[in-house]
Amino acid sequence: MSASDNFLGISYASIIMIICFVPAIVIHEVAHGFVANRLGDPTAKSQGRLSLNPLKHIDPFGTVILPLVLMLAGAPVFGYAKPVPYNPRFFKNLRQGELLTGLAGPAANLLMGLLGALLANAVVWLGIIPTAAASWLLLACYYFTMINFCLMFFNLLPIPPLDGSSIIAPFLSNSALRRYYSIQQYALPILMALLILAPMILHFSPIGIYIDATAGNLTRLLFSL
Repeated sequence: MSASDNFLGISYASIIMIICFVPAIVIHEVAHGFVANRLGDPTAKSQGRLSLNPLKHIDPFGTVILPLVLMLAGAPVFGYAKPVPYNPRFFKNLRQGELLTGLAGPAANLLMGLLGALLANAVVWLGIIPTAAASWLLLACYYFTMINFCLMFFNLLPIPPLDGSSIIAPFLSNSALRRYYSIQQYALPILMALLILAPMILHFSPIGIYIDATAGNLTRLLFSL
């Protein structure tokens, strides 16, 4: 059996990627809520969003429609779960709370990606797992690491609703912050244009190049087994 084999028309590699994608986006969102709760904001906890149940985090657009549209358009496939709600008014230090809560999701993806790479390298170094099982485990670790790094770097883009928008906000002056918030209503169409229209017009994907230069290179470095 190889990664190119399929089940009901879906390659086993795609199935592995889907399985890896679920915990990556769920733990990403739970991390936001956990940190916000630790900083005094009970919003996510009161709405049951600190759960690891994937059904509580599925966003119809970000988790289902967007990845399918990008896949059909031949663009890099990204997605996100339903954003965990938080209320910055609960933070004792608004700017610090925004920063730490925004960083929590990408930080969780970084840790999961490193864990996947560490497990893969341990499998190779120890050499105690049968070859057939080891090859599948290494493939799963590779996809798990790549997906987490892709989510991390993708979400660090300073475009709402991505985490980068809340991460850079604390570093702006009050006047710049007000202007930044005033243009947020146009941010999602800009993101969609970068993801879908830019590759069609330019014949290359700016975000795809960015993801390959960051998540791709980091994954390949860690998997130079």
